[in-house]
Order: sequence, then C-alpha cells, then structure tokens
Amino acid sequence: MARRGSLRIVAGRWRGRRIPVPPAPGLRPTPGRLRETLFNWLGPGIEGARVLDAFAGSGALGLEAASRGAAFVLMLERDRRVAAHLRRQVEALEAGGTVRVAAADALSWLRRAPEAAGGPFDLVFLDPPFGAGLLEPALARLAAGGWLAAGGRVYGEQPARAPLPELPAGWRILRRSRAGDALGWLAAPPAS
Repeated sequence: MARRGSLRIVAGRWRGRRIPVPPAPGLRPTPGRLRETLFNWLGPGIEGARVLDAFAGSGALGLEAASRGAAFVLMLERDRRVAAHLRRQVEALEAGGTVRVAAADALSWLRRAPEAAGGPFDLVFLDPPFGAGLLEPALARLAAGGWLAAGGRVYGEQPARAPLPELPAGWRILRRSRAGDALGWLAAPPAS
C-alpha cells in the first residue's frame, strides 16, 4: 500500500518507485492491487501499446503502463496544477519520449478526431472522479469517435457499489475485480 501522499509503481522498469500524489480534492489513485490485476489481465499486450489515460489524476495508471512497456501514453488531466505535477513526474522518470501530459478536459478532448492524438489507441483508461457521472459520456465518445484501434480495450473504474455503466451498443465487459471501495472492469467493443 502506498504511503500517505504517494503511490508505488507495481512492475516494469520503474518497479517500486514511489510517485508523490498531489494534494488535490477528490484525487483517488487506483489501488496497487487493482492495478496489478488490470495489468495481469492485459499481459504482454501492454508492450508497444498506445495508451490514453483520459482522467489521469495521480498518474497511477498511465505511469504503470509506461513502466510496463507501452510505446506511447497520453495522460489528460483537467486540473492544471495536477497536470503540472504529472509533467514533473514524467520528467523525473525521464519518460518524456513515451509519456505526454495534456491539461485538458477528457470529454472535450474526445470530441476531436483520433488523428489529433496520432491515431486510435490500443488501451483507454477511464477512471474519472467517483460520482461525477463521466463514465457513460466518455464511453459514448470513445465509441462514436473511433478512438479504439482494432482489438482495443477500455478499463473503467467506479465505486464498487455503483451499478455498471451502460455500455455502447455491442460492447461487453470481459473482466471485473474489486479492491476496497473500487470496482475495475475491462470492456471491449464488438469485433470488427
């Protein structure tokens, strides 16, 4: 478990490295156990992947993906101070060639064409602030905008007691796991 104010990278080239978590209201890093479960689900498929961390927050998911070999990680964070903090962490890890941080609202960003971000993504993380009602709109924009590459997956995180979000037509949840008050799930669109 992370010390108060920090999180630990679980595996990969930065394994064991502690990342400070900025003191921002509502910031809730994905628990280490849930991150480990997610990346076990993904297996070697993370290596070389293009990853979008749409609600980056602490950076736990995006930095873990980069640590485990993702080719490119784009982290979106609406709070400019938290985005600046993430940029400092990326710099400290010397990950600027792999990880890019944009101070942007995820739902607004997803109105663009995927080409604005270099093309579709193999994996998208959706871990918005709990109770903000952002999961379903983000899923709808991912589906409508062509943001997922063929075979792409979406990881979502929500309060464990909340009902699962309504998925876009034809999408299905492949796996789910709970850690404390958080429920994580992996979903996929219909095969093309």
